[in-house]
Amino acid sequence: MEPRPPPEAVRLCCDRMLAGLARWLRAAGYDTTVAAADETDRAIAERCCEARRVLLTCDRHLAAHPPAGLDVRRLIVNDADAQALQLAQALGIDWTLAPFTRCLLDNTPLREASADERAGMPPLARELQGPYRACPACGRVYWPGSHVRRMARRLAQWREQAAHEHDPVRHRQPMR
Repeated sequence: MEPRPPPEAVRLCCDRMLAGLARWLRAAGYDTTVAAADETDRAIAERCCEARRVLLTCDRHLAAHPPAGLDVRRLIVNDADAQALQLAQALGIDWTLAPFTRCLLDNTPLREASADERAGMPPLARELQGPYRACPACGRVYWPGSHVRRMARRLAQWREQAAHEHDPVRHRQPMR
């Protein structure tokens, strides 16, 4: 079995069919791009090879005929929970690696929000404990509202599910 790179070193690219999964991977802290709608399979593959990204796809043809040097992983399930488990098993994805440290829209690492950025947030959001983060690329400001708590619970559930699936005691065959 080929050794896995450490989770923080895993760089990913999702095809357009997996754009929703890309947002979850970004929420977990993974550097994840999304292929452009007009990008050909060949262009996607070349870009992933050059950037040393693992390509995640549902496309059978692309997964069956990858160019040399491209790591392509075909997701064979459509359910987000099942996809999360498949990625944890195949790539060692830790769904709680570095939560909410990347922009969900453009993948840029977030920085601490400035006082001016926090002042532009809704009043109730400013009363929260933080952290307050901002995207230096698009300017979007993030705060720990109820949506973040729901997402964090789901990421933690995926991590627990993956750990449970890897539990050697759970998979031990009964002795006869």
